[in-house]
Amino acid sequence: MKKTVTYYHALSSPWAYLGWPQFKALIEKHDLEVVVRPTRIVPDNGGVPLRSRPQPRQDYHAVELDRWRKRLDMPLVLKPKHYPTNNEFSARMVIAADRLGLPALELSHALLRALWSEEQDVTAPEVRIAVADRLGLDGRRLQAMEEDPEIVQAWHDSHEEAKRRGVFGTPTWIYKDVLYWGQDRLSFLDEALSEG
Repeated sequence: MKKTVTYYHALSSPWAYLGWPQFKALIEKHDLEVVVRPTRIVPDNGGVPLRSRPQPRQDYHAVELDRWRKRLDMPLVLKPKHYPTNNEFSARMVIAADRLGLPALELSHALLRALWSEEQDVTAPEVRIAVADRLGLDGRRLQAMEEDPEIVQAWHDSHEEAKRRGVFGTPTWIYKDVLYWGQDRLSFLDEALSEG
């Protein structure tokens, strides 16, 4: 029986972007079933959006991003042109891809890369369409599905589920009801998945 991990992540999170290669390796290593749950920071549970943090914390955020992009050897612009951004549109596209059985996590990473490495405005429909097309997906179909009431409801449901389960920031992985918050906690998730 496959092990299941629920993955809550914001489609604007640099940490979700940086964590994807390691998470992808865990998916392959453990043959994981992944429940894809795009969401956003959950203030009700103590999450604090970056731009509402005190300036010293915002400054330190950039220091940490710089450390991690170097450590992981991943291209990342510390202050991309189109950040902060509304990640709802990208999230709905990822939900649509997941509903169709398409590689939603690959799309998610590609959209995050477009924002954090390529400095593209992912709120623009044509950008999201092009990102999906580059993966061999039907970008226009997925973009059109973003407005489907079922997809919009799934976006809201994902956030409410995250709130109920105690998620406050992203990325967060949940395995056996235990939360692993932040891409730097993936080694702990790996250990848990490796047990028994």
